[in-house]
Amino acid sequence: MRRAKITIVGAGNVGATTAHWCASMELGDIVLVDIPQTGDMPKGKALDLMQAGPIMGFDANIVGTNGYEETADSDVVVITAGVPRKPGMSRDDLLSTNAGIVGQVAEQIKQSSPNAIVIVVSNPLDAMVQKAFQVTGFPPNRVMGQAGVLDTARYRTFIAMELGVSVEDVSAMLLGGHGDSMVPVASCTSVGGIPVTQLIPKDRLDQIIQRTRMGGAEIVNLLKTGSAYYAPAAATAQMVEAIVKDKKRVLPCAAYCDKEYGVGGYYVGVPVVLGSNGVERILEIELTDEERAAFANSVEAVKKLVARMNELG
Repeated sequence: MRRAKITIVGAGNVGATTAHWCASMELGDIVLVDIPQTGDMPKGKALDLMQAGPIMGFDANIVGTNGYEETADSDVVVITAGVPRKPGMSRDDLLSTNAGIVGQVAEQIKQSSPNAIVIVVSNPLDAMVQKAFQVTGFPPNRVMGQAGVLDTARYRTFIAMELGVSVEDVSAMLLGGHGDSMVPVASCTSVGGIPVTQLIPKDRLDQIIQRTRMGGAEIVNLLKTGSAYYAPAAATAQMVEAIVKDKKRVLPCAAYCDKEYGVGGYYVGVPVVLGSNGVERILEIELTDEERAAFANSVEAVKKLVARMNELG
């Protein structure tokens, strides 16, 4: 059986760690791309990672490059390229710079891998995936953003820490934009099948939800010199796995919603079925009045962000 070909654009912390996870999971052969100004750095990281194979027991051909020739006909392309957040910087502050970078990358992908499924990780996520969709012209099911898997993992982690239980027994769902307006859905959150609202008082759960919303900023403030990369990369690898193995996973992703949830043509975080065709289905779930209002507020924040990006060109 032919191995999947996975291109990761951006060989920084998130991109290189995504390559690490994908290689260790034997999801396919990997091309790690970065800009010419980085010199041989992507080649060095690719060779280093490939040499871990005999030790960790994985088989994958991993190459690094500064161009897109070696990425031709990729099955999945992950875009991590862009400037990372620094302390005191919001995702929105990155808008203009990263929109330009993602737009250039998307143009290259359109030429070199016209049948690829694209996963955008660059921030501000909801606007960047919209930019990639605009530039590639790919069908919306083949362009998506990684945010919900990461945000849900943070939410599950904090709940498990609170209750002293295994993260494996915590099931959760988040909706909306990736950022301060994300909507952790308490009505879809359970621990070993028990609704979380029966285990954690509302005021304490609200604090956990707020910590989840600020999860990225918390790590930025602790690191001082960069942003999170282990969990974002692991979340991305989980999405890649769902696609290349056609697993039909139900995962929260930034997906193109038109009539769904009444969004009207924007990328927002919703539960989807993820398989070999990309976003194969968007699942519409019943929300409480409070959750519906919070989701509407989050969608408006995404729309404003995209409008500002379009104004900036």
